[in-house]
Amino acid sequence: MSASARKPILIAGAGVSSLLLAQALRRASIPLRIFERDASITFRAQGYRLRLSNEGLDAIEAVLGPDAFQRFWDVCGKTGGMGFSSINAITGEPLNDPLTAGQGADKKPEETGEPRGPRETLTSRGGKVVGIARGEMRKQFIDGLEHYIDWSHQVVGYESTASGVRAIFADGSKSVEGDMLIGGEGLYSRVAEQVSEGKLKVYDTGARGIHGQAPTTAFKGLGEGVFRIVDDSKPDGRVFIITNVRSGDMDDPNIEFGWTMGAQPGVIKPPNEDYTITGTVAADIAKSITKDWAPRLQPLFTEMISSEAAFWKITCSTPSGVPEWKSDPRVTVIGDAVITDSSFQLGGIGANTAVQDSALLGRLLAEAGGWRDGITAEYEKQMRVYASKAVATSYGLATHQFGIKIDENSTPSIKRGARLV
Repeated sequence: MSASARKPILIAGAGVSSLLLAQALRRASIPLRIFERDASITFRAQGYRLRLSNEGLDAIEAVLGPDAFQRFWDVCGKTGGMGFSSINAITGEPLNDPLTAGQGADKKPEETGEPRGPRETLTSRGGKVVGIARGEMRKQFIDGLEHYIDWSHQVVGYESTASGVRAIFADGSKSVEGDMLIGGEGLYSRVAEQVSEGKLKVYDTGARGIHGQAPTTAFKGLGEGVFRIVDDSKPDGRVFIITNVRSGDMDDPNIEFGWTMGAQPGVIKPPNEDYTITGTVAADIAKSITKDWAPRLQPLFTEMISSEAAFWKITCSTPSGVPEWKSDPRVTVIGDAVITDSSFQLGGIGANTAVQDSALLGRLLAEAGGWRDGITAEYEKQMRVYASKAVATSYGLATHQFGIKIDENSTPSIKRGARLV
């Protein structure tokens, strides 16, 4: 069947994984449609940085090809300096932390003799920590795809037809018939809920966080590197922040760096447990929590841009790995719709598995010239291997950083489609 005669591949969501998959389909001349609930790509700010592993970079390069990947690579930040290290928040001094032991930019963990703990090697190409803001990543991946996207179309389910599938939207209307539907609409994916019959679960760990930003000049006291700043002095539990400081931008006050704060359950308490609050309320809580931190760290909070502060609830996928479900020949899921470990990925584990999903499924569809029977089962079998490994790493970090233990039989899971914030 010619490409022009084929029904399109339908994609729910216009996030990172969905857009990268769409690029793979476009390069293979496979028809597609993307349905996104937001009104435009700028509707929601997505400024926090994602760390890219070798596996993630390889997946992106395989999809984009050499020229487009070079453009993507050029906008990524490459951080050297101290690599990944920990700091005692109260004293401002280096901290002996198994999570970051042996992760200097010029060292490999197996060469340091440091005790092993739950951790992830953050450096990738060139021995640098490579990162990019999620919003910038989306801008790179959307290039050339604009006319494939239907904005303000929230997918809430799907229906199978005699020879395809249709997406169902929040207003009750339905999409054109497609050869296949791919749920890439993130944590609250209704497609994931339906296709897995509820087996794909997300747990609210009880841990909480705040994201903040400040001018790069506020980070001079740290120097270049990726830093985990830990405070174990709080009576309610541990607090830490992670931040990435790139030397090339440190003297420009017009550029902002971000930091992400995480805390054990009960430490961060917004008014009325309302995590939709952003701005000054979140900023003031962050400042209160860090008021006794070392002077070299204070500018991160005293100079923070209050309007950019935001709370976040910390979630985790099923700790035992990606579950199995009865494969639907025409429907599958990618990215955060499969695993979403907002808490423990150090800005990277979930993103790197997401782009691997896109590259894998995109390659299988390109090789077949579009949808074919058995393609979802083949993709899901291969995906479960690396995705389950990623979940295990993330959950190990959860127990180290937050002391969290999830009993899959008794811990309540979050209902897909019901937003936390």
